[in-house]
Amino acid sequence: MKTRQLGRGGPTVSALGLGCMGLSYGYGPATDAVEAIKLIRAAVERGITFFDTAEAYGPFVNERVVGEALEPVRDQVVIATKFGFRDGDIAKGLDSRPERIRHMVEESLRRLRTDRIDLLYQHRVDPQVPMEVVAATVKDLIREGKVKHFGLSEAGVESIRRAHAVQPVTAVQSEYSLWWREPEEKVLPVLEELGIGFVPFSPLGKGFLTGAINAQTSFGASDFRNSVPRLAPEAREANRALVDVLAGIARQKNVTPAQLALAWLLAQKPWIVPIPGTTKLPRFEENIGAATVVLSPQDLTEIERAVAMNPIQGARYPADRQKLVGR
Repeated sequence: MKTRQLGRGGPTVSALGLGCMGLSYGYGPATDAVEAIKLIRAAVERGITFFDTAEAYGPFVNERVVGEALEPVRDQVVIATKFGFRDGDIAKGLDSRPERIRHMVEESLRRLRTDRIDLLYQHRVDPQVPMEVVAATVKDLIREGKVKHFGLSEAGVESIRRAHAVQPVTAVQSEYSLWWREPEEKVLPVLEELGIGFVPFSPLGKGFLTGAINAQTSFGASDFRNSVPRLAPEAREANRALVDVLAGIARQKNVTPAQLALAWLLAQKPWIVPIPGTTKLPRFEENIGAATVVLSPQDLTEIERAVAMNPIQGARYPADRQKLVGR
């Protein structure tokens, strides 16, 4: 597995990480813990060294699974987790008060079976707590050795600059893929300027870019994709046009649509590390195959043309979720 450095002073990690959220949260019933642990350990065996979790995934369940899976290889991997919700529960709203951050870190260290968090993200910007206060709290935790690097998730340019001025930000995490490219407008230029790494989540468009989802697909009752406007049946029907074109390009390259989408992300910047998630080992092995796919300038031009000619229909979040983004 090829490696990349997250930020100028950040850790060196596998070119693709593993987003662990879906093993416990968001996409329907949680994967059996034994099976989830097997998948994570299989990822380590195949060269993955970067694993993403959060206290809110479950809540708490995902950190426990990740901690148990990685305990035998703790010094060989980089673990990222997140704070930012009251009692770790997304439904209860934001909470980035210093005392809450400190409490979360102590509890996460216990759940993750470790003595340090390699990369600690603020999950969402909390407008009730100045970013300078949040960054200063993490700075103190870094001094104490409990945290190694500071990150932000779904933060806007102003928040990134304010945080970085207090405690250098190693990585910013946001959605980014061939069907959601908003970070290119403002966020990516600032990250390049400041030397901050970028970690795209949902790099396969919540599964849509794989080609496995169509207008007839039904999601389980607890699958958050039921609330995503661009995954409503009528939007899916319209958005298949882009997927079909990309699938044609993938066939020409003798790769899968998922591999094409991930390779495109890797081709954008050398400091981008996508974190696709899956619950199935064959899909995981398919995803990591993207790290060896080389896209020529002609390939990239063809992909750009396909995206320009097939605009995506529907918002990426419902209105209440969108309010938490980009502050």
